[in-house]
Amino acid sequence: MIILDGKKVSNDIKEEIAEHVKSMISKGDKVPHLAAILVGSDGASMTYVNAKVKACQRIGFNSTLIELPEYTSEEELLQKIHDLNTNNDIDGFIVQLPLPKQIDEQKVLMAIDPNKDVDGFHPVNVGRMALDLPTFLPATPYGIMELLERYQIETSGKNVVVLGRSHIVGRPMSILMSQKRKAGDATVTVVHSRSKNLEAITKEADIIVAAIGISEFLTGDMVKEDVVIIDVGITRVPDATKKNGYRLAGDVHFESVSQKASYITPVPGGVGPMTIAMLLKNTLLARERHNQ
Repeated sequence: MIILDGKKVSNDIKEEIAEHVKSMISKGDKVPHLAAILVGSDGASMTYVNAKVKACQRIGFNSTLIELPEYTSEEELLQKIHDLNTNNDIDGFIVQLPLPKQIDEQKVLMAIDPNKDVDGFHPVNVGRMALDLPTFLPATPYGIMELLERYQIETSGKNVVVLGRSHIVGRPMSILMSQKRKAGDATVTVVHSRSKNLEAITKEADIIVAAIGISEFLTGDMVKEDVVIIDVGITRVPDATKKNGYRLAGDVHFESVSQKASYITPVPGGVGPMTIAMLLKNTLLARERHNQ
């Protein structure tokens, strides 16, 4: 069993981007500038956004963090988005989800300029992805594809099961894995809360992408020998033995599934770091497009 080390691969990608940025500076080109809008003080969101800012500093990007209070109105947020859309100094930006209840997430995502949508969530970019046209790929699925490529995991003709049908991971993952690409050409099945005979389906899978949002849902008796496991989930599970009172668990029961798996991502340290790395890669792409 081999651990798919997202932390190591993401660091490799960051080093590659940092070298590219040095080359840009030597030519007198403007370095990429990523902005992030954070509404409220959700702990997980703050941690994630701060990690993005630190990653920008490390590789030589410029970064801007816009922090807004929990009570921010939808109109105020849309104005901030308009300001970033029209700011030529900003190459790409994200609005950290989830948003407070008074704000319509869909309206917010629609307001972002597709040319600056480095999260890859705008319908224009989702449509271009579905048509296999150049675009910003959603960062988490993009990171998974990169992980599969860099570990040279064979996907062509394989049975891939995606647990979950979210717009952020499940659906784009199913599209990318079925396309003609290096980590693609697979036969893809998407399962969800209404799927029947779930265990029979997962037992036939050569590769499983677990993004269902239920901690330790996938267990060892639901998979076959030598399966490749990509665990996207991350949940805080109460644990009295830990100083902070909890441990982080994925959607996969690591102890039982890892005994059968040929490759598996850990939680944390698997998919999470890759998501940030691919967000940076999208921002670099945005800068290069602006240069052109």
